[in-house]
Amino acid sequence: MNIKRNILFSLESRKKNGKPIIENVPIRMRVIYNAHRVEFTTGYRIDMAKWDSSKQRIKNGCTNKLQQTAAEINSDLLKYYTCIQDIFKEFEVIDTIPTPEQLKTSFNNRQNKNVTQVPEPETYIMSFWEIFDEFVRECGAQNNWTNATYEKFTATEKHLRDFDINLTLESLSESRLTDYVTFLRDTKSLRNSTIGKQMGFLKWFLRWSKKKGYNNNVAFETFKPKLKTTQKKVIFLTWTELAKLREYEIPETKKYLDRVRDVFLFQCFTGLRYSDVFNLRRSDIKGNHIEVTTVKTADSLIIELNNHSKAILNKYKDVHFEYDKVLPVITNQKMNDYLKELAELAEINEPVRETYYKGNERIDEVTPKYALLGTHAGRRTFICNALSLGIPAQVVMKWTGHSDYKAMKPYIDIADDIKANAMDKFNQL
Repeated sequence: MNIKRNILFSLESRKKNGKPIIENVPIRMRVIYNAHRVEFTTGYRIDMAKWDSSKQRIKNGCTNKLQQTAAEINSDLLKYYTCIQDIFKEFEVIDTIPTPEQLKTSFNNRQNKNVTQVPEPETYIMSFWEIFDEFVRECGAQNNWTNATYEKFTATEKHLRDFDINLTLESLSESRLTDYVTFLRDTKSLRNSTIGKQMGFLKWFLRWSKKKGYNNNVAFETFKPKLKTTQKKVIFLTWTELAKLREYEIPETKKYLDRVRDVFLFQCFTGLRYSDVFNLRRSDIKGNHIEVTTVKTADSLIIELNNHSKAILNKYKDVHFEYDKVLPVITNQKMNDYLKELAELAEINEPVRETYYKGNERIDEVTPKYALLGTHAGRRTFICNALSLGIPAQVVMKWTGHSDYKAMKPYIDIADDIKANAMDKFNQL
């Protein structure tokens, strides 16, 4: 048996008169395993300024109020760490997971110093939701999650709570995971593709919890529900539709759509995501190209400007925007709403059939294209039209920041279809 565990040293969080105590703070040892969190006092104190939280040790050359040195204290912390590891190894040999009481008793019996555990109320089994919250905090900080990613995991937590408020890591057997898939399909009425994403988020959390020592249940590792899906339809504007949108005369009563159109067209001629257009500053414009570090992937991109994108920049070159932004970009949600309104007025109404599955049920929906437009359609429009013009995929990828052909394949397939349809025009001669 291999017992997953984490042994952490940190300063105790204390307040006085509402303010954090930063001097002579107790050093705690926390042991996390099998959804247990057991805490011990180490018998040592140190000023917060003298503590290295990344190394979980006292900074070299420092002493505490009792003139105990960093070398002395850090040496004992290492001994405590080694002691806990030895205890776990002994329990692994006998194929047993120790209870928190067994762990504390074994640890204290081995110590010559009077190291005592904190009162029992602070030693408890963490709930599923506490562990999930810790996962979001830790992974969010480590991976620099965007607000969109936090929102996805907020939705995941809500689905799980609605499924079973008393959920535990141990209860997620293969049959229980199957129940959850059924719940998402029947109660939440989610598409198979969305269920697949939700299960991906859940497995991410379960892998993390296993690595942290909270979870010994590995049923999720082999759980692969059969979810029939189809390739998501790529919504973009053809050259004809793009020209139609650009040349449409916006009524006087709807002039607010003019700026929305300009921002969208700029996306269509540069391939930038909404987040990158939103953050575009005048300092990013370098003569005949723009230089950006993308918000989503932190890629550094150089994108050459063409006559179309230059014309839009020139239109606003003398207009001042907050934070020295280049274009009048409104919120993503508002822009999506206005884009649909604009495209409907411009009669971008080609019927688009989308096919998806709920369980084994195939569902076909036909929707006018304007109702499916959003800001990301600008980036897709750029990619599809660039490929259809014969620009090599590897060149387009340098502009868009795509790192492999897998992500580009749907666009390449569309470009091939456009070329094939163009060739058919010769048959009409």
